[in-house]
Amino acid sequence: MLKHKLKNMPDVLNEKSLKTLVENRQIFSLNNCEMNVFETHQQAYLVPLKFNDFVITSMLRGKKVMHLFDEPGFDYLPGETVIVPSNVAMKIDFPEATAKNPTQCLALAIDQNRIDETIAHLNNKYNHHHPWKLDHNRYFFYNNEDLANTITKLLAICTSAKPDKDIFADLALQELIIRIIQSQNLQALQQDEVAKTSTNSNFSAIVAYIKNNLFKKINLKTLTSEACMSSPSLYRLFKKEIGMSPIEFIMVEKVQVAKKLLQNPYIHINEVCYQAGFDDCNYFIRMFKKLEGVTPKQYQMLLVHKA
Repeated sequence: MLKHKLKNMPDVLNEKSLKTLVENRQIFSLNNCEMNVFETHQQAYLVPLKFNDFVITSMLRGKKVMHLFDEPGFDYLPGETVIVPSNVAMKIDFPEATAKNPTQCLALAIDQNRIDETIAHLNNKYNHHHPWKLDHNRYFFYNNEDLANTITKLLAICTSAKPDKDIFADLALQELIIRIIQSQNLQALQQDEVAKTSTNSNFSAIVAYIKNNLFKKINLKTLTSEACMSSPSLYRLFKKEIGMSPIEFIMVEKVQVAKKLLQNPYIHINEVCYQAGFDDCNYFIRMFKKLEGVTPKQYQMLLVHKA
């Protein structure tokens, strides 16, 4: 899906303000969280970093290569988020950082007990039967628009000088945790692991129905009948679990099918359209661009150039 970058990013520090060229750090401390903005102005490799608290990081500028959990390093770019449990050692490469093209990343440190308390509070108030839970194994994902907007909001709150910023930060932290859980749930759906993630059997069943009937005409009436739920209840269930409506999820799934088909450099866009379950090619192109940021043809050409 399309990666959403953060808006209203902090300015890059000038040379006189830098304390070090590698992982220069600005700290904004609040009662229940600490916002860190890291900048790197020269190439460096395997730079160690570890936090005592749970950390939500999001790239702002440039490129890192992250090394986590003894797994192969992966590129970390703007529009992406990585969460890291407390006391987990990271090693970071900065292969492209220069004075003119610095790397900038934010890291929001939150005490794990505070996160557990927040999730328990949210579940007690809103989700008595099917609670939210944070999956530490799903630590890397693309920002959707809601997640990017929430992180942007928190960044603005933490860096402000307003005396009531702790109040607004606590509210935004609750929203951020929910957005992350929803992003993790959506990632599980796309990897066909919904049964491992959702505690809601109705949700698991209706997702399975969508995946098994993706190439048929599925409307909201069909889904409510299969789920034995009213339209408002089904809508609320999907928004709670993954932050999008059932119809939006169907569109995401069809576009994922189209992306796999487009790996074939010789397939025609019209053919992709119909094989992915769309009836109208113009509508398919519009929806693909809305979700991926490029047209199907542009996406296909990008894959050809990468090959």
